[in-house]
Amino acid sequence: MAIETVKMDHVAKKYIVMSGKGGVGKSTVAVNFAASLALQGKKVGLLDVDIHGPSVPTMLGLGDERLVGDGERIFPVEIPSIPNLKVMSIGFMLQAEDAPVIWRGPMKNGVIRQFLEDVDWGELDCLVVDCPPGTGDEPLSVIQLIGNSDGAIIVTTPQNVASVDVSKSINFCKQLNLPVTGIIENMSGFVCPECKKITYIFKEGGGKRLAEKYGVPFLGALPLDPAVGEAGDSGIPYVTQFKDSPVSAVYETITRSLV
Repeated sequence: MAIETVKMDHVAKKYIVMSGKGGVGKSTVAVNFAASLALQGKKVGLLDVDIHGPSVPTMLGLGDERLVGDGERIFPVEIPSIPNLKVMSIGFMLQAEDAPVIWRGPMKNGVIRQFLEDVDWGELDCLVVDCPPGTGDEPLSVIQLIGNSDGAIIVTTPQNVASVDVSKSINFCKQLNLPVTGIIENMSGFVCPECKKITYIFKEGGGKRLAEKYGVPFLGALPLDPAVGEAGDSGIPYVTQFKDSPVSAVYETITRSLV
């Protein structure tokens, strides 16, 4: 049965951030991608549809926020330090950060539709949707409900075990007629803060080879920086703390090329 799409004429561009495998830093990429867009003056919405493991609230220091509405509309959470960024997550519906969500597919579909249809996003230049790993209910619901997304941004790491799973995500998009905007290789290499030498801990160039194999754009390689993990735990996006770093420069290049 066909799913009725949600009207989102108030959003100029819609990108779905996916990964075929967990642990590749997909949510970190989604948060910093959205924050980088906002820092460039774009009006951005960040929707976290990782129902069972919402990490966006923690990464943005919003762990104590709860859902607010007026009976007709749901209001996204805004961040004073990043005025152009609005956020919505299942995490805002939980009584505690460590509360599990034990839902089957139809309930997931229902809440994702509500987040797309009933949230008062206002006029947005870009909506960034952070999906859980894999090709299950959540990314399928998002793709079908949005209908006319600008494409998927797929996150991988350089090693083969990640590339195999990411290949499945690319083919998943093709089967659903969703354009693949491009591949981002995360954890690309560790840059020594003292000598600046790059050590490729997880091999080298896996994301670029994958992009060439499937004929999709390679958006960029993000080097490892210990401060990225520290920023995620602190609740302040890396790109807002380290604007002049090599990692932030890659994010800026990626966002300017897409929007």
